[in-house]
Amino acid sequence: MSASIVDVLLPLGLDVPYSYLVPDGLDLVPGDLVAVPLGSRLVVGCVWPRAADAPEKAVDTSKLKAVRKKLDHRPLPPDLIQLIDWMADYTLAPRGMVLRMALRHEENPAPPRERVGVRATGHTPERMTAARARLLQVMADGFTRAKPDAAREAGVSPSVVDGMVDEGALETLVLPPAPAAETPDPDHAAPTLSEPQAEAAQALVKAVRAKAFSVHLLDGVTGSGKTEVYFEAVAEAVRAGRQALILLPEIALTQAFLDRFTKRFGVLPAEWHSGVSTRRRGRILRGVADGDVQVVAGARSALFLPFRDLALTIVDEEHDPAYKQEDGVTYHARDMAVVRARFTKSPIVLTSATPSIETEVNARRGRYARLSLPLRFGGAKVPGLSPIDLRKDGPPRGRWIAPRLQAEIAQTLEDGGQALLFLNRRGYAPLTLCRSCGVRMKCPSCSAWLVEHRFRRRLSCHHCGYQAPVPEQCPACGEKDSMIPCGPGVERLQEEVQSLFPQARSLVLSSDIGGVERMRAELDAVAKGDVDVVVGTQLVAKGHNFPGLALVGVVDADVGLGHGDPRAAERTFQLVHQVAGRAGRGSTEGRGFIQTHMPEHPVMQALMKGDRAAFYETEIAAREEAQLPPFGRMASLVVSANEGPAAEGHARRLAASAPRAEGVRVLGPAEAPLAVLRGRHRWRLLVRAPRAFDLSGYLRAWRAVAPRVTGNTKVSIDVDPMSFL
Repeated sequence: MSASIVDVLLPLGLDVPYSYLVPDGLDLVPGDLVAVPLGSRLVVGCVWPRAADAPEKAVDTSKLKAVRKKLDHRPLPPDLIQLIDWMADYTLAPRGMVLRMALRHEENPAPPRERVGVRATGHTPERMTAARARLLQVMADGFTRAKPDAAREAGVSPSVVDGMVDEGALETLVLPPAPAAETPDPDHAAPTLSEPQAEAAQALVKAVRAKAFSVHLLDGVTGSGKTEVYFEAVAEAVRAGRQALILLPEIALTQAFLDRFTKRFGVLPAEWHSGVSTRRRGRILRGVADGDVQVVAGARSALFLPFRDLALTIVDEEHDPAYKQEDGVTYHARDMAVVRARFTKSPIVLTSATPSIETEVNARRGRYARLSLPLRFGGAKVPGLSPIDLRKDGPPRGRWIAPRLQAEIAQTLEDGGQALLFLNRRGYAPLTLCRSCGVRMKCPSCSAWLVEHRFRRRLSCHHCGYQAPVPEQCPACGEKDSMIPCGPGVERLQEEVQSLFPQARSLVLSSDIGGVERMRAELDAVAKGDVDVVVGTQLVAKGHNFPGLALVGVVDADVGLGHGDPRAAERTFQLVHQVAGRAGRGSTEGRGFIQTHMPEHPVMQALMKGDRAAFYETEIAAREEAQLPPFGRMASLVVSANEGPAAEGHARRLAASAPRAEGVRVLGPAEAPLAVLRGRHRWRLLVRAPRAFDLSGYLRAWRAVAPRVTGNTKVSIDVDPMSFL
């Protein structure tokens, strides 16, 4: 890199950095954030390292613009720069768009607000009340407290504190700024571990001390104490003064995880997700870059934080599809976390009771070290699953709970236990139609039915967000009161529960209802036993701990098996297994029931027999025979346009331009299963290639010779797709 010229990568849809002059007296290094002119505006970019093998190029410095200023941020660490480069090459996303996920300059913390504390002076106020007496009793220890904390501990209003200050009984002091996150205490409450837990924890502690890249699969049944095990590895990183990252699929909702962390380390971790305020994110960002924030628990975006000394990464529930980002830059956070761990030369731990097929195969082949926890902590048993054949013992017409499941729920409630009914359908009914003419209520912008949400009195599209009121008459034939709901959603299932068990306290757990705080409160109510029957979607499978849950009923276990998705069997097994694992964690032995029309299906057989090994053997063999991931490579190309013929025409021209390569098959084009999304018509091509094939390189070469995109047509590329809609 020239002493007077730097390459600056901008967070835009650009794949190459631009060259800028460095003003005299400004010292810049790769990773520095700078403000540079682009056209008539200033843009924040990152000084980018030039590849060692990049050829020197002659630059006419007279045509270059100069860097305006260097931002007051620590440089992006080298491992994060490596990750951005690697991700851009692998996913074919523009390098600038990958950088955009790591640039958080807009969250630069504002000057901290002045914090005012109060302390007792020893002076007794002239007028004493019960509230003032309580406040003086709290403040008698001589410690300084923030005003809100003093009022809360004494159970008085802030005005009482202000009155005591006015009378001289309390004095005010300026407190130092609160840290972005308190420092965890690795010895605060060391747990008592079982022998398998202790062995696994020791292996992870050893990996942290080794300061070398390694991947461990912490494979334990639901309730086996995986979290307590990897907490010991986190404690080791904290002892060494280094940093740890814990990725969770639904950090915003996992209050139980935060409570367990606080119990173990005495403080909360730094949370990183969309629900955290911009001001607080800015303080956490600065603390992470400085090394002051030692433990971050976050969503997939936390992977792009500028850790100063990352010693350990945890990917909890690594199988969860929420780790895949489908919009913008498409990437899988689990896989990219492994890549970043390799660049930081640090260990990474993947945890799951139902590992993904990719992770399971890597463990079987020795690429990942497996640490097994085969038993639940404390000797509790994993609940068995009994089948209810809906072909023979189905519910009455218009009902969804079979008689046997109804009887089991009644017995559970009589015994004082909780029941969970799982149905992975949001809303009241997945379809609304006219019983006179048969017209179905469809989304005007998507090829999808509108879902009725009765508590909101709306029909909603779960793909684009369109909403409309439930019509009083058919929009096609004009018949009044002819629109009827078809099929069950969780709201309709709760209605049936209330009819069958009128004395039971029931609750719907679904992402449609309320915000994060309400969801956390409802999960806490279930954990405390304030709810008798929970009706939930896949949200209930996210690792929550419900000690009083004695029965799980899967209302429609077949719902995920009816699609042409190569991962359908895997996802169904994981989801049902995880839901069943919520039961029997306390003193009560858990029971589980599966309502299915296909009890002979291999997935149902594996679930009912509790034979996880049989499922993996069958599914891995099927994947290997078909050369599907992880035994082959796949990529999805989706062509979309406002007009159907334009999308189809470009898709066909794109397919015709595909380069020929040994072992590579281009399938399609064909209409995507979700043929219209947000008003755009979609055609899909799939590419299948051998495992060792450079699929990203092939796609790059294809893109170079592909026909030029015109009009409003777009082509989206997804390497290693998880969704086939």
